[in-house]
Amino acid sequence: MSTLVVQAAEIKAQKVNWQSYLQSQMISQEDYNFILAYDNAVGNPEKRNAILREHGHQCAKTFLNLLGHICKDQTIQYLLILIEDMLTEKENCRVFRDYAKKKRESVWAPFLNLLNRPDDISVNLTAWILARLACDGRQLMDGGDLQFYFTWLKDQLKRPNNQYIPTIARCLQLLLRVDEYRHAFLRVDGVSTLLSVLSSGVNFQCQYQLVFCLWVLTFNSDIAEKMGKFNLIPILADILIDTEKEKVVRMCVATFRNLIEKVQEASVRRDNSIQMVQCKVLRHLELISQRYSSDEDLMADASFLTEHLTASVQDLSSFDEYSTEVKSGRLEWSLVHKSDKFWRENASRLNDNNYQLLKILIHLIQSSKDPLVISVACHDIGEYVRHYPRGKRVIETLDGKQRVMEKMLSDDPSVRLYALLTVQKIMVHNWDYLSKQMTKEREIEVGSDIMKNPLASR
Repeated sequence: MSTLVVQAAEIKAQKVNWQSYLQSQMISQEDYNFILAYDNAVGNPEKRNAILREHGHQCAKTFLNLLGHICKDQTIQYLLILIEDMLTEKENCRVFRDYAKKKRESVWAPFLNLLNRPDDISVNLTAWILARLACDGRQLMDGGDLQFYFTWLKDQLKRPNNQYIPTIARCLQLLLRVDEYRHAFLRVDGVSTLLSVLSSGVNFQCQYQLVFCLWVLTFNSDIAEKMGKFNLIPILADILIDTEKEKVVRMCVATFRNLIEKVQEASVRRDNSIQMVQCKVLRHLELISQRYSSDEDLMADASFLTEHLTASVQDLSSFDEYSTEVKSGRLEWSLVHKSDKFWRENASRLNDNNYQLLKILIHLIQSSKDPLVISVACHDIGEYVRHYPRGKRVIETLDGKQRVMEKMLSDDPSVRLYALLTVQKIMVHNWDYLSKQMTKEREIEVGSDIMKNPLASR
């Protein structure tokens, strides 16, 4: 059970003394009469719904009046719990919509204002109420209201040690089922935030909820095509391989399927497939098929992925494999790195797209915390310099030589070794160039002497 569910149950058990509010003239007689009758109907859905059918306008009016005039946190929380309980039945959302329409007021504004309250219980209850209202199918939240709400949700996800993340994720699970809300979430950098939270290490329930959000986002083809730039696949691959929870596995595999099936652009589908192979998803699918054979939906998704990724591997060139590995940032000693034939044939291709792959290698050397990744990146830069005639100049222009030299002081012996070897390759490349120039100049000098004194050569 989430923190908010436990707290709500405790608050709901403590009745509010509405008589004291009436006597102190903090609420009107009209509002007192309604809230007392409604409060007494809590726990009896039939009686509650009968009151709502007959007095829907008064219900919205009373709740909004009380929320706007009472300051005590516990009473505000109690009122919000009553509203949340009311909205568990989707049809009851009309109470607030019809009232706002009749008054020509915003149905969102009173609740959005409550998100500024200082107590966590009230704001998280309010967030869930807003999600309910925004997804009842009658009226979509839009414009500045939607941007404010999504930004607030995103900021709550980023809050350190936020115990209410399950509630925030629950709101997003509901909202992102609506296609019109998906692009708005993308515009507030929502996907990066979801992935950042997943990467930080959260419990399996939060993993399930946040991956669920990513899954529903990928039902939109345009968004699915953009997911590659967020480094989504490596993060989900790590979760898939590490988790033992079936529902988390199911969500990861379903999301991977959407990243192939829902994407219209063939090149993006191909890149996604290659990246999944590079992140060892294909290897893990066999284990999934053995472990969760009774889950028909999961088996269908795993079968789809296995078939598609296997076909992708067969069409994969060695450079495609290398390019995908570098872009994933997950370098390891695969065969291409140590192959002279690969480097002779492909070194110059690292210049493509304005030296994209070289820039990634240099960035990994500078930013990665994994000694294996740094060692392989240093090695590859050395091989590039060794096999591409102008490689030294390119690496120096991209500030790669300096980054490699800094790793010669690394605490890790493997990193020190490959950094040293790479620096040697850079220098040897320079010596080879000078040696060739000196030999060429010597040949010219000898040829000139022969022309001047042909007999001297005999």
